[in-house]
Amino acid sequence: MMSPTKALRQGEFVAMMAMLVAILAFSIDAMLPALPRIAAELAPQDVNRAQLIITSFVLGMGLGSFVTGPLSDAFGRKPVIIGGVLLYSLGAALAWAAGSLEMLLMARVLQGLGAAAPRIVSTAMVRDLYSGREMARIISFVMLIFILVPAAAPAVGTLIIAGFGWRGLFACFVLFAVGVAVWLGLRQPETLPAAARRPLQVVPLWQSLREVLANRTVVLATLVLTLTYGALFATLSSTQQIFSETFGRAASFPYWFAVIALLAGTASLVNAHLVVRLGMRFLITFSLGAQVLVSLAMAVMTGFGLWPEGWYFPAYLVWTTGVFFMAGLTFGNLNALALEPLGHIAGMAASLTTAIATVLAVLIAAPLGLAFDGTPLPLAIGVGILAAASWGVMRAMPGRRTA
Repeated sequence: MMSPTKALRQGEFVAMMAMLVAILAFSIDAMLPALPRIAAELAPQDVNRAQLIITSFVLGMGLGSFVTGPLSDAFGRKPVIIGGVLLYSLGAALAWAAGSLEMLLMARVLQGLGAAAPRIVSTAMVRDLYSGREMARIISFVMLIFILVPAAAPAVGTLIIAGFGWRGLFACFVLFAVGVAVWLGLRQPETLPAAARRPLQVVPLWQSLREVLANRTVVLATLVLTLTYGALFATLSSTQQIFSETFGRAASFPYWFAVIALLAGTASLVNAHLVVRLGMRFLITFSLGAQVLVSLAMAVMTGFGLWPEGWYFPAYLVWTTGVFFMAGLTFGNLNALALEPLGHIAGMAASLTTAIATVLAVLIAAPLGLAFDGTPLPLAIGVGILAAASWGVMRAMPGRRTA
């Protein structure tokens, strides 16, 4: 089969990149309604451990991110994405057959390793074709389409579980990922020509690593990504338990989650319209500062039991939406900031920044999620602290008017 050579229209390219990123979101969010059933079957003595099904996948994705970028710099973007999908599918098959929580967690790590390829290399593909604020704008549109997947995923997951049990989710993961990979193979030309590839050798890799880590802006952007990823992953892994145990709304959780995701998804649209005019740094710093104030209010009102009757659940909805909204205003911009000075090694830069941020974020998110005490209080305190630290780092970042 000949590789396509005609460039895609921007709309189809954005949709394809969104679906590649959505493999990650579908693999996480569709699992949320399955956590109580998996906990009852595989971890009845400690149901909180079911949260690790989310963070183990994220950990695998972070570890895989260390190698997928350099591999794509050496061999091209498309072959690495397709290889990652195959590894992801193997992990899904092992998860389907898992007879213990430990085996399931190991399979989820493997699944995450494979998911790193479409997640990381898609960002490098965008950087191959766009740069600066225009890259941030394209990523915002990618995130806008992508947000429909996490909005629908819990409801879709609930339907799959009802028809095929929680193991049926893993068959659907394979179908979705393979379908997107086929679309990529048939329609998208390779964005990294052979002449621009970097050999997979120790010396060039070491030189790229030093260049990435020597850039202060890249390092600080990665630190902010770490802290904000930690806040998002902790919120994501705790949300089903809070809906179920704190508010008694397990049955309606998929629908509330869809509302949260759709409302938060407007952040990408807001960012796409404002980033060229206001700049990436301003939007990141503003959203982090707002999150500090909202999380502080949530923690104080919850900790001292000050919510008027009937206000507690709506307040939690607003706060959770705010966390996801913050992600929409920060993640794409932070990635663009990190990759802007490193376009000639976009794959390596995307790998290192995302890998470091994701692996370290899991170390933050897992204990914060496991601190669940029947209320959102530990989570609100943790998110507030992480947002405050991120705001401080952004204030210390060297400024550039073009960003």
